[in-house]
Amino acid sequence: MTYRVCFVCTGNICRSPMAESVFRERVAEAGLDGLVEVDSAGTGGWHEGDPADPRTVSVLEEHGYDGGHTARQFRSSWFARLDLVVALDEGHLKALRRLAPTEQDAAKVRLLRSYDPSAGDDLDVPDPYYGGMEGFEECLEMVEAASTGLLEAVREAAQGRAA
Repeated sequence: MTYRVCFVCTGNICRSPMAESVFRERVAEAGLDGLVEVDSAGTGGWHEGDPADPRTVSVLEEHGYDGGHTARQFRSSWFARLDLVVALDEGHLKALRRLAPTEQDAAKVRLLRSYDPSAGDDLDVPDPYYGGMEGFEECLEMVEAASTGLLEAVREAAQGRAA
């Protein structure tokens, strides 16, 4: 049975597609691509149908990740098919939990950096949209750092289902 993960930020053109691309690569490297499905969405629909921000694509491809992406808006009905909804900052976490139809669905929402033991108390991935390339590089570093712990948690959950 497939374990489904969805990363969510505001517009689904910067942080969440970056997290999706990095985590999809981690899942493939771990040999879990048959057990884990990865996608992303935004809390809003402003960019629905658009590709990822060109700076996101540039940073991803520069570091060997896939930059292909089409933005979409997260829908409440998706909770039924998702196992884990990964918010990129506290605002997304709150919005997603309000959108969740049940308490069980709300419990599926976690902050990405909660999987990074070195993150400390600040678990937000800052929005790089209004800044320069350094913000996109910083975003990638945070996503990569959290992906290790996230992969371990997802591996346990996905393999527990397959057993």
